Amino acid sequence: MSELKVFSIKKNIYEDNKKVAEETRGFLRDKGAFMVNVMSSPGSGKTTTLVSTVKALQGEMRIGVIEADVDSDVDARTVQEAGARAVQMHTDGLCHIDATMARAGVDALEVSDLDLVFLENIGNLICPVGYDTGAMKNIAILSVPEGDDKPLKYPMIFAKVDALLISKMDVMPYFDFDMEALKERVYHLNQDIEIFPLSAKTGEGMDAWTSWLKKQMGRK
Repeated sequence: MSELKVFSIKKNIYEDNKKVAEETRGFLRDKGAFMVNVMSSPGSGKTTTLVSTVKALQGEMRIGVIEADVDSDVDARTVQEAGARAVQMHTDGLCHIDATMARAGVDALEVSDLDLVFLENIGNLICPVGYDTGAMKNIAILSVPEGDDKPLKYPMIFAKVDALLISKMDVMPYFDFDMEALKERVYHLNQDIEIFPLSAKTGEGMDAWTSWLKKQMGRK
């Protein structure tokens, strides 16, 4: 019996993804648009945080949102009602967005007259972080009810993102959430990360978050 051939396609997949991602970043720069990839677990408050961000920046920026979900268009309609241009991307069960899918969203959104684009990734703390989407910055959202131990369980996402938003700070009194322990765990994984505790409901922390965002875009 001949020896079984074993081969890997992982390298080529990631090389192709990187190529598309770089092309997308170049395209966005040429159009004057800045894309942010938003990742988190389901129910962390991604859409609510984006709605508050859109409202906070209204009048300053033209904003678009690419909503990725397995099904439904409820999130896209929600951010559209808040004042952003939105498109809904259905992934048919896939647990992440890669560069090719993100580029399809960028093209569907028609970004030529937009300043800022958010890509709301699939609710998942594992799969999305493995793919470069072509975004200029990557952020994660962790809600207070999820607990301060998530960096111990899912270290890769906290190690790779540029900023971490701690959402639902308004319910902090009702949960056993140790902010200092959370920060220590995150900084151990990523010394350069920025952490923004905030509440989309009360507005707490939104100014610090949007100021950081504008700084990344080269705006005051």
